[in-house]
Amino acid sequence: MKPIPITDYSACNALGRTREEIQARLIAGRSGLEKCTYPLAFETYAGAIPGDFEPLPRNLGEWDSRALRIVYHLLRSMEPTWRAMMTRWQPERVAILMGTSTAGIDNTENAFEHLVQNDALPQNYDLWKHHAYGAVLDLIRQVTGAQGPAWVVSTACTSSAKTFASAARLMESGMIDAAFVGGVDTLCSMTLQGFHSLSALSEQPTRPFSKERQGINIGEGGALMLLEREGDATAYLSGVGESSDAYHIAAPHPEGQGARLAMQRALQSANLQAEDIDFINAHGTGTELNDAMESQAIRELFPTPPPVFSTKGWTGHTLGGAGATEIALCLLALEHQMLPASLGADPVDPALAIDVLSAPRSGTFRRALSNSFAFGGNNISVILQHHEAHHAKV
Repeated sequence: MKPIPITDYSACNALGRTREEIQARLIAGRSGLEKCTYPLAFETYAGAIPGDFEPLPRNLGEWDSRALRIVYHLLRSMEPTWRAMMTRWQPERVAILMGTSTAGIDNTENAFEHLVQNDALPQNYDLWKHHAYGAVLDLIRQVTGAQGPAWVVSTACTSSAKTFASAARLMESGMIDAAFVGGVDTLCSMTLQGFHSLSALSEQPTRPFSKERQGINIGEGGALMLLEREGDATAYLSGVGESSDAYHIAAPHPEGQGARLAMQRALQSANLQAEDIDFINAHGTGTELNDAMESQAIRELFPTPPPVFSTKGWTGHTLGGAGATEIALCLLALEHQMLPASLGADPVDPALAIDVLSAPRSGTFRRALSNSFAFGGNNISVILQHHEAHHAKV
């Protein structure tokens, strides 16, 4: 595929509400995970976005929910860039491609609690505007004026990573010139209960790739990128690889066959070799099975595995928002030429036999690969390229 300029991006998660806040926490080594305050019958840690969001403006109030407040915040964070983008391209050729897995479930949980206590739903509750996936599309249309192809991807933990594949296909087909691409998820009781029932939730802060790993923590947040056919790029989307091994509804393929295939296809898409990748932001959930299979897939594809880290020890697993969140963290690493530690990995499991970063590392990093894997064997790998490396190659 032809590299696609990423002209701006914004992120919001447990580390902070802006790129600057997130980078500062990464440098300071301060995780966003804290003890979960939800009323649960078990203990765990979670990655909640710090502070509260103001309600949406009056003209957008009918869509008001936590998930859409986050998206509105992401839009506001890069408003000058997307306004310039909307003047460069015809509105009907600007797509909106978003990923989520929980959407507005937290609103529905609160509405159901109100129903139990008061024998009626809240007067202002609207299933389609406060819960349904499509609400995020309506919000972005209203705020930006984009009128191109628009859809929400919901494939569990690959949801927002797969939006980049959608953008690449639409761009390559000639259907669009630009796109809002990303995803969001919020904390909710159902997700916490669900992962606990799978015995996948850790009572302590998650420790991806550690010999002592015990499971995941859930987080919330999102990220939004502007992709344009031409533009002043902060970085480039260079390759996308997808696979679906359908090994098990909840467990990954033990040998990482689908994971390896997704990474291999991403390299082919970008016309790169394994040795061209400078670091990998792993899916790295901190579960016994995921980290073992992902490490095996990396070892088999990369003769000399590059540095590997997982950012879930910083933010928690943001589920449908994880792909976009971790792509944004890769962009930060390329921008600042500093890789974050895989927080909690020490002592690294020696059986994994890959170069897991237990401390930050500076250097020259040109290309990154970001992995996202999901229930049902749904896998996607995304390759990003520093803008200087792109121009040097051209």
